[in-house]
Amino acid sequence: MDILNKIKEEEVEFIYLQFTDIFGIMKNVAITVNELERALNNEIVFDGSSIDGFVRIEESDMYLYPDTDTFLVYPWYSSFGKEARFICDIYDSEGKPFEGDPRYVLKRVLNEAKEMGYSIKIGPECEFFLFNTDEFGKPTLITHDDASYFDLAPVDLGENARREMVLTLNKMGYEVEASHHEVAPGQHEIDLKCDDALYSADKIVTFKQVVRKIAKNHGLHATFMPKPIYGIPGSGLHTNIYVYKGDENLFYDKDDKLNLSKEAYSFIAGIMEHAKAICAITNPNVNSYKRLVSGYEAPMYISWSCKNRSPLIRVPSRINKNARIELRSPDPSCNPYLALAVIIKAGLDGIKRGLKPCEPVDRNLYEITDEERLEVGIDLLPQSLREAVKELKRDELIKEALGSHVYNRFIEAKEMEWKEYKSVVTSWEVERYLTKY
Repeated sequence: MDILNKIKEEEVEFIYLQFTDIFGIMKNVAITVNELERALNNEIVFDGSSIDGFVRIEESDMYLYPDTDTFLVYPWYSSFGKEARFICDIYDSEGKPFEGDPRYVLKRVLNEAKEMGYSIKIGPECEFFLFNTDEFGKPTLITHDDASYFDLAPVDLGENARREMVLTLNKMGYEVEASHHEVAPGQHEIDLKCDDALYSADKIVTFKQVVRKIAKNHGLHATFMPKPIYGIPGSGLHTNIYVYKGDENLFYDKDDKLNLSKEAYSFIAGIMEHAKAICAITNPNVNSYKRLVSGYEAPMYISWSCKNRSPLIRVPSRINKNARIELRSPDPSCNPYLALAVIIKAGLDGIKRGLKPCEPVDRNLYEITDEERLEVGIDLLPQSLREAVKELKRDELIKEALGSHVYNRFIEAKEMEWKEYKSVVTSWEVERYLTKY
């Protein structure tokens, strides 16, 4: 078996069996190579009651089924030798896929696409911040540079760390299309080449792990928090979506004035129709909505365009196999499995129902007035987590995409998060009101 030979050749000592909770936080069970046969026979058990959003204590036994296509050897050494990993699917004690497994949620939607004759590829563009750490190694909010968009070293002090991240990803077999400094001080972007949707989600969770590890090696802290600092742009997870029917790009039509097929228009319309509910998943925490404000290169309005970057959806390329759409609202704190599941589900709904989007809006939406917006019928994305959760509760299609298990536990967790947030006294309130009243 190739995997066994690879482990022997690389002298791997430890293997990590990885998965995520419903919030996208990576978890793992570590085994030695001596336990690999048991792992590949799907015999490794863990306590699901200890994982956010999984099961109650009386039904806690969960089984890890390694996906052998996700096997890789990490290109670094630990003190005890080399490490490898599998990303796993989760099954219950009856041998059935666990409905609360985010990877299973995405697989279910991709099977729906497959039944329609479609395959879907995703190209993620992930932004993050690098901050200095203090003398105890704890993260600060002090950025390590004052650079801006596309700046070079020595202004871009994160260039060495970012280069090592890219080279490490390449050694792991991940193709990186581009990397650069972003608009805000200390902010960076690394774009991964498109891949099948399931493996793109796998790559995103692995990417975060690699970025954090390399940053720490450079004495920095990497964060995927959407908006860590007021007054500068936040971090997005721009998501490029390609849909194929066989070898043909489903979104391309050379005879259309925009080179878009009717399916492309319908996919766009489907996302726009469900955009408010999707926000609860793609922008899943209180801080997410500090990013979705005017003036900081993040979308606020449910609209689309081929020409500018202010709408929710941009159509950046319409040339044969490169035809794709870019959804600009997601942020990197989301669970990529759930985020891609609801995005794809909404797009497929648009195709099934033959939906048509409104006319594209090619002007800068950051300069539009509320009166102009209402006149042309452009709606707003949710302005808070509370509003997004309310929209999720109303949207039966997105509920269906998530499944009842994930939906119920996600709603419960986010309502608790909002309740806690609204009761906390912030430093902004203290600074504004303590001496005034």
